[in-house]
Amino acid sequence: MLAAGGLVVRDDGRVAVIHRPRYDDWSLPKGKLEDGESFEAGALREVLEETGIEGRITGELDPVSYVDRKGRDKLVRWYRMDVAAEPPPFAPNDEVDELRWVTPAEARDLVSYEHDRVLLATIV
Repeated sequence: MLAAGGLVVRDDGRVAVIHRPRYDDWSLPKGKLEDGESFEAGALREVLEETGIEGRITGELDPVSYVDRKGRDKLVRWYRMDVAAEPPPFAPNDEVDELRWVTPAEARDLVSYEHDRVLLATIV
């Protein structure tokens, strides 16, 4: 399975972290690619869908490979992003019920997965 995500960093250095009620976890915004979609387009779309934030890619981070909850191999390509335009207030949706802007150190303590902590360590 192929997926893409964004490590969104505001001008003040805080990062976007999301809570997904379906899994009761905290993570960085990411999701599966749609048919024919590039990794970059998928990352931007997922960030927008999950957070309401229009991101702008500023660089690519190391990809992450792991086995998902269903036993499938998953490859996620990650992109560092800044905020392209002032986002509207966060509105919960089907996938995400909370968005927090936290420092990278706070995010490392909050996220549920080690691979997210590794990505967050790249921006300290």
